[in-house]
Amino acid sequence: MTAPALAPTADWPEPVEIVNAGSRSPLVLVCDHASNHIPAVYGRLGVAPAELERHIAWDIGAAEVTRALAARLAAPAFLGTYSRLLVDLNRPFGVPASMPVLSEATHIPGNDGMDEAERTLRRERMFEPFHAAVAKFLDRRGAAKNLIVAIHSFTPVFLGVARPWHVGVLHEDGGELAQKFLAALRADPALVVGDNEPYRIEREGDYAIPVHGTDRGNPAVLIEIRHDLIDGAEGVAAWAGRLAAILEPIIATYEPAA
Repeated sequence: MTAPALAPTADWPEPVEIVNAGSRSPLVLVCDHASNHIPAVYGRLGVAPAELERHIAWDIGAAEVTRALAARLAAPAFLGTYSRLLVDLNRPFGVPASMPVLSEATHIPGNDGMDEAERTLRRERMFEPFHAAVAKFLDRRGAAKNLIVAIHSFTPVFLGVARPWHVGVLHEDGGELAQKFLAALRADPALVVGDNEPYRIEREGDYAIPVHGTDRGNPAVLIEIRHDLIDGAEGVAAWAGRLAAILEPIIATYEPAA
């Protein structure tokens, strides 16, 4: 495959969408599975069009919740613009899950037998620029503390097994930020809340929270919302409001960024 021109186009957009870039809020939102876009040259990676509307291609509803939350709290947000099937921005580059040959039970032919040139293209065109943009933003703030909140969604049924949780709070250190989220969400008796469920933060399989959060000394959590709860405008508004209500008093205890 021929590498695309560096100038962004509709089919080859910039690898990161940045919202509220000039914000001084200490809250920094990350949504790395925001898009299901695959440039035409990839031929949908050999999968049927309907597959690209499934969770295997993106986190359904996560981008909308992130944008709504950024608007409510005037917070900066970083959203990925390519499908996770091309490269998963929340995996260390090169691990098997970062460019999967099998996603859930679906074979991804376009990732099978990938050569080094294609791996390099995806790293340099999609993965590295996204995380470089987040890192540059945090570097510009110096030693100031930032609250890193990554917004994801998960499928209600995984490999035939129904998941009971409405939302999960994923964290690496069980710190104060995670505990505040867990306590606030559990205060609603209608919610089934997972503590590092339905996934866990693990260095071998996760990137944003360890790298932009823990390693920089920034409190960090990843919020997983079951995607059938945010697949429409009403659900998006409800969950953005719920998360904003949790975050507002936390943000108030931090100094604005420089």
